[in-house]
Amino acid sequence: MSDNQSKTNAIEEMRFRLLIDAVVDYAIYMIDPDGIITSWNAGAKRFKGYEEKEILGQHFSRFYTEEDRSAGLPQRALDTAIREGRFEGEGWRVRKDGTHFWCHVVIDPIRDPAGNLLGFAKITRDLTDRKMAEETLKQSEQQFRLLVQSVTDYAIYMLAPDGRLTNWNQGAQRIKGYRPEEVIGQHFSLFYTPEDREAGEPQRALETAMREGRFENRAWRVRKDGTRFFAHVVVDPIWGDTGTLLGFAKITRDITEATQAQKVLEQTREALFQAQKMQAIGQLSGGIAHDFNNLLTVILGNLEIVRKRVGDNPKVTRLVDNATQGALRGVSLTQRMLAFARRQELKSESVEIPALVEGISGLLRSSLGPSVQLETRFSPDLVPVMADVNQLELAVLNLATNARDAMPNGGKIVISTRTEDVCDQSTLLPEPGRYVCLSVADNGEGMDEVTLASAMDPFFTTKGVGKGTGLGLSMIHGFIEQLGGRFILKSQKDIGTVAELWIPAATTAALNHPAVSEVAAPPVAQLCVMVVDDDSLVLTSTGLLLEDLGHRVISAVSGAQALELFEREQHVDLVITDMAMPQMNGEQLANAIRALKPDVPIILATGYAERLEGFATTLPRLSKPYTQLNLVEVIALAMK
Repeated sequence: MSDNQSKTNAIEEMRFRLLIDAVVDYAIYMIDPDGIITSWNAGAKRFKGYEEKEILGQHFSRFYTEEDRSAGLPQRALDTAIREGRFEGEGWRVRKDGTHFWCHVVIDPIRDPAGNLLGFAKITRDLTDRKMAEETLKQSEQQFRLLVQSVTDYAIYMLAPDGRLTNWNQGAQRIKGYRPEEVIGQHFSLFYTPEDREAGEPQRALETAMREGRFENRAWRVRKDGTRFFAHVVVDPIWGDTGTLLGFAKITRDITEATQAQKVLEQTREALFQAQKMQAIGQLSGGIAHDFNNLLTVILGNLEIVRKRVGDNPKVTRLVDNATQGALRGVSLTQRMLAFARRQELKSESVEIPALVEGISGLLRSSLGPSVQLETRFSPDLVPVMADVNQLELAVLNLATNARDAMPNGGKIVISTRTEDVCDQSTLLPEPGRYVCLSVADNGEGMDEVTLASAMDPFFTTKGVGKGTGLGLSMIHGFIEQLGGRFILKSQKDIGTVAELWIPAATTAALNHPAVSEVAAPPVAQLCVMVVDDDSLVLTSTGLLLEDLGHRVISAVSGAQALELFEREQHVDLVITDMAMPQMNGEQLANAIRALKPDVPIILATGYAERLEGFATTLPRLSKPYTQLNLVEVIALAMK
């Protein structure tokens, strides 16, 4: 070889050496056939921490972990490079300071032209950061898989682009009943109802998710055992970096119980709203009825006096009688309003329902007509109830008439009874106890849900103008509620209606003390009567009726004036006071009078039933509107 050629080779070798030493991202070094390190670049120094003078002449196995050395990995790497012409792999290596790093290793055998092994070229790259990122990602993926698998309240699974299942979590197994091996590979439409599959809902869900980026819905789904559950479903498409659809993520939640609970809550709210509405209307109706009763008291009282004084004039008599009949219709209307408002005066007593129905059977049959068949079914063990006889008769007549009107082409009405013991308050009844259910059923036109919901509202009627007040059912509702029972109405369109009156059974004490029929009282001798009422018209009318009976009347428009007059007058024989008065009501006035003169008789006049306390509960009551005969009877009772 010429000197020039030698110089050229030396320059090339120096350049190569400089190039190798300049590389700091790779550890590049040579080892002889026995694995002894013969060269060392700057990258090797940076990665492994050894200076060149510290490492030359050392065996390359010192970079391996103790476990890998024990397993013979260093020699196996050289053997592989000799056998296959190259070794490539990844693994943990050890720095001078004992710390570990993850590296990618390439070992190439170096041979002379004759094929003799001169040694090995070894290139190592530090991939610790990448390895740690991969480990972190792997751990994250494992944790995510564990999280998804451990979720039992949600069905979480993946779909291939064609809608077939690719995985299945514990929640999906719990909610839908399938094990993973039973559904993976199946099309997700398996969970849809037959009608939804026929309507193409599964495919529509996937198309919506692809088009809009998300599909969300609430619908019925089917479990493995065939039962249905109401589900909240979310489907999200999964796209690759290149925009390729990889599949879908699907989350399903069983909301059957939550939906039912929400429905119950809404029904409860509606019932509360209805109760509040009825209470408000009841208060309004009671107030109107009270004021109207005052007016009727005046009208009827004056008509009664006029009727007495017109003599035998037939034309005037007919006019007065006609006006009286009109006023009495007003009385009937106010009684219905008071019944709805639960403010009417009730005379509760023990009532045998079969005897009551039998007593009005003639009136019932004549009212129903020949096209309507009436049938009664009374249970043999029926017990008496606590009720107002007249109001209960009116309720049965009202229900029977309504049933007749619902059967224009004729039909059948069944009046039946049964006794039931209610042990808890889970029913519609107000409290536990024994009840009698009086039922009036027909097979007429029935009512739809909208009509049924308003049927007991006051003034609601489906009859023509002038054919009904709309107070019948509301009156029955109020009357039964005032007794401590319940009025339940059931109806289906074109099938019929069932009206149930749940009435508390009579107690033993009530059975032992039946109501005594009242007899007409004889007239009372002339008295000095104090009349107290804040309505001047009622005050004047009542005074005229009493004076017509021969009594002397002292009038007062308030409780305070009444007390003042009572202290001045020494010979007041009787006090008739209105209950509803401002500042001092009738009960308070009665207490004040009793404090002054304990023995004076007191009568409480009222337009509706009111809650009284103490001795006032024992005082005679005069219900408005009242007639002269009513005054005679109540005065006789008070003066006993």
